[in-house]
Order: sequence, then C-alpha cells, then structure tokens
Amino acid sequence: MELTLEKAKELNRDHVTKENLMIHSLNVCYAMEAMAKHFGADPEHWKAVGYLHDFDYEEYPEEHLQHTERELLEAGVSEEDVRAIMSHGYGICTDVEPLTDMEKSLFAVDELTGIIQACARMRPNGITDLKVKSFMKKFKDKKFAAKCDRELILKGCDLLGMELPEVAGICIDGMRKHAEEIGLAGTPAEE
Repeated sequence: MELTLEKAKELNRDHVTKENLMIHSLNVCYAMEAMAKHFGADPEHWKAVGYLHDFDYEEYPEEHLQHTERELLEAGVSEEDVRAIMSHGYGICTDVEPLTDMEKSLFAVDELTGIIQACARMRPNGITDLKVKSFMKKFKDKKFAAKCDRELILKGCDLLGMELPEVAGICIDGMRKHAEEIGLAGTPAEE
C-alpha cells in the first residue's frame, strides 16, 4: 500500500486524539513536506510519514515506538515507511539508525518543529513573519521550550549534512504555508 496523508490520518484517527499531539503531527507533516521538496523527493509521501510518526505516543508515552512497527505493518504500511517512523526514535527508544534523507529529516524536524511552534506562539503575527534569525535567538536560550532536545536537533542536522539555520528555514517556510490550520497565524489586531 502506498502511504498517503489520507491513509495516515485514518490510521492515526483512533490513536492520536489529543489536540496538542494532532497539531504536532501536522507540524511535522508540513515540515517533512518542505524537506521533501528540498531533496527533490515526493512531498505527499513524506507528509504522510511525518503525520504518522507518533502513532503510538498518546497510548504508550513511556513505551514510544514499541507498539508501532507490528501494528503499522499489519495495517499495510510498507517496511520502508515503518522503518522511517521507527528511526525518529534513534538513540532514545529505538536502535534504528536514520539512513535515508527521509529518515534523517524526520529525526531532525520532530523536535525542531516544537521550538518553531513555541517561537511562533510568542509573536503577534505567529509564524507568518517568523525569521530564522529570531528562531536562532530562541534556540540558543536553553530555558526557552526547554523540553525540546536541542542536541537531537543538531544531531539530525549533522546527519543531513546541513546547518541548523538552513533546516529551520525550510521547516518554517513549510509550516508557514499552513499557519491557519496549525494555529500559528497569530492574533488579529484589535479594531
């Protein structure tokens, strides 16, 4: 079965129900779409993988990715796509090393989108006018979005052979196109 965003949403429907996790799935989905375009890959396919990456997290936060592989394979998701999803937990909760551009991108953008989201939420115009320079300032502040693992993000960028500002810029642009849907369009000015 070819994994589409529609199929990924169908698979997640009963597993990812909390709003914050649904938004995170969309953030990663749109960041992955942008990364796919950067690498000349299939954006629709990467979006679907990004959307599905936290399939078991809500039900098993302490056993993340331990309940993903079998269920997704049984649902007809390809071994390649399941491997990509498993690889985003490399060194944390799996030993599946990210090897392809898609796997390395998912590994890098998972945590990265959390900091981008936090930056955008602090701005009156949300992500619509967020610049990489502003993001980098917040990234360097370890107290800001402290739960987002900066070492993992940097490791992901290293795996990609890219600098953080470039990866962040690609992700910000990808997420910006969907600002309304992901709740990062900012707050309208008072009339």
